[in-house]
Amino acid sequence: MNKKVSLGERLFDISNVLLMLGLMIATFYPILYVVIASLSNGSRLIAHQGLLLWPQGFSLDAYKAVLLNPSILQGYKNTLFIVIVGVAINLVLTSIGAYFLSRDNVFWKAPIMMMIVFTMFFSGGLVPFYLTVRALGLYDSIWALIVPGAISTFNLIIMRTYFQSIPKDMEESAVMDGAGHFTILFRVYLPLAMPVVAVMILYYGVGHWNSWFNAMVFLRNHDLYPLQLILRNILIDNDVESMMGQTSTYMSKQEVAETVKYAAIMVSIIPILLLYPYVQKYFVKGVMIGALKG
Repeated sequence: MNKKVSLGERLFDISNVLLMLGLMIATFYPILYVVIASLSNGSRLIAHQGLLLWPQGFSLDAYKAVLLNPSILQGYKNTLFIVIVGVAINLVLTSIGAYFLSRDNVFWKAPIMMMIVFTMFFSGGLVPFYLTVRALGLYDSIWALIVPGAISTFNLIIMRTYFQSIPKDMEESAVMDGAGHFTILFRVYLPLAMPVVAVMILYYGVGHWNSWFNAMVFLRNHDLYPLQLILRNILIDNDVESMMGQTSTYMSKQEVAETVKYAAIMVSIIPILLLYPYVQKYFVKGVMIGALKG
C-alpha cells in the first residue's frame, strides 16, 4: 500500500532538494569559473562582466606559459618529493605511535595520551617553533617541511581508535606463532587497517600538497620552494612577469597575465582532483570506523 505523502512532507523534500542544489552550485561554480577563465582569451576575459559560464574565446597560452616556466616545474618536483617522502614518514611514525597507544598494558598510558591531546589545543607559538627548527639545523632545508609535522595528533587518534577495534584474537594468534611487535603491526594490523591507511594518505598528502606557510618561513632558497608557495606568490604578490617569457609584446603579456593565475591554480589542483575518487570509499569508511568507536 502506498503511503500518502502530506503537503508538509512534500514541501520539506522540495526545500531539501533546492538547498542541496544551491550548495552544489556554490561549491562547484568557483572551480568551474577557474577552469573557464584559464581557457579564455585574456582581453575578452578582462572585458567580461557578470557570471562566467563558458570560455570567452579559447586560448591555451596561459597553460603554455605555466608549463614552460622553470619555477613551476621545479616547484612540482619539490612538492612531489615532500608529498612522497613526507607521507611515507607520516605513515610509519603514526602507525608506530598508534600501535603503542592502542596496547592495554602500556605503562603511564593515560598521562601520555593526555600530553599528546594537549598539543591539539595549545602550542608554543611560531617563534619557539622557528627557534627549534633552526636549532635542529633544518633552516633553509626541505626537511623543515617534513620533519616538524611528522605526526598529526588528530590522525594519530584516528588510527589508534581503529587499531583498538581490531579483534585481540588475531594478535594473540600471531604471538603464539612467535611474532614480535613490529611483525604484528606491519603484517597483521596495517593490512587490516587499509581503509584508515587510505584516510591517512589523503589527509597527510593533501596537507603536504597545500602547505606553503612553513616554506615561506623556513626557506630562503627559491629552488626549494614548493608549488603552493610559488602559486601564492603569483596570486598574492601578482608575480607573473617570470612567466611571460613566451610572449613578445606588452599587450600580449597583459592578456596572458590575466589568465595565467587561473591556469596555475588548475595545474596545482588537478593531481588532488584525480587522486580523490580512488580513495573516497576508503575515506568515508575509515573516518567513520576510526572516529566512532572507543
